[in-house]
Order: sequence, then C-alpha cells, then structure tokens
Amino acid sequence: MDWHLDRLLERPNMTVVKVQEIESLIFLSLESLKEGIICPRCGNYTEDVHQTREVPVRDLSICGRGVYLKVPRRQFICSKCGRYTTEELEGMVFKRHHTERYEEYVYRRVVATTVKQVSREEQRCIQLSTLFTKLYTAAKTYVRLLKPEGSGKYLSKINYT
Repeated sequence: MDWHLDRLLERPNMTVVKVQEIESLIFLSLESLKEGIICPRCGNYTEDVHQTREVPVRDLSICGRGVYLKVPRRQFICSKCGRYTTEELEGMVFKRHHTERYEEYVYRRVVATTVKQVSREEQRCIQLSTLFTKLYTAAKTYVRLLKPEGSGKYLSKINYT
C-alpha cells in the first residue's frame, strides 16, 4: 500500500494493505509478502495454505493513539509429511496479542512507574500485571543463568532502564 508505512512499521515480509481509524485507535491490516514457508518438521517448502485468520496484535502507539496490527495468521499443510504448521512472524510471539517491542516498552514503563499507572495510561483491557510478571520471571531466569555454580557473584549486571 504505502512504502512509508511499511518502512516505519519495520515488519519484514509484511505490507500494510488497509488503514482504519476507529475512535482513538488505528488499525493497520497487514498482508504477507511471502508465498510459503519451510516445514519445520521435514524441511519441505510449501505454499498450501490450510486456513488464514486475522488476529489483532497491539503495537506501539502513534501520536498518542493506540495501534493494532491486523495480522494474518496462516496455517499451512505440508504436501510431503501432511502436518499442519502455523507461520511464525518475526517480532511477534505466537499466541500473544502484542508485539515484542510493545512488551519491552510496557516493561520499561512499569519499571519506572507502576503497573496500575501504565495500565491506566495504555487503557488496556488485559492485565498488564500478567505481562509484567512474565517479563520479570524471564529476567530473573536470565540473571540466574549469569551466576556461575557455587559462586556468590554474577558474571554481569542487567540494566532495566
């Protein structure tokens, strides 16, 4: 649709095909530029789409307005092994309804303020505390991995700001 929107969005192999403005929200409908995928089970290339569902995914705001990407979640069937595979999209975690960059943005804000304040400002209908808990747990696990066995010291520090 618009080269500028595609570049600003930074979604590889995706293009914006439609923009909708509903109240204070912006919805960007995306379309994949890739025809098919490599089957993760057998390594066969397939273009046989079994089904496509449009999933709303929260992304970073633009000019103070919430942005949702309408992402096509395509499920392919492999002609070689017969297994179904859902296409993985860069920057989006499967079964989460927000992008990785939005998740990081919320985490940085919560560290600087509170979950309640960020939730109110983002006008989220989901529980941001759940998101924050997942990120905090992942960060603690990462810190534990940096600590050598039997040592009281960490190999490095993580800066949360």
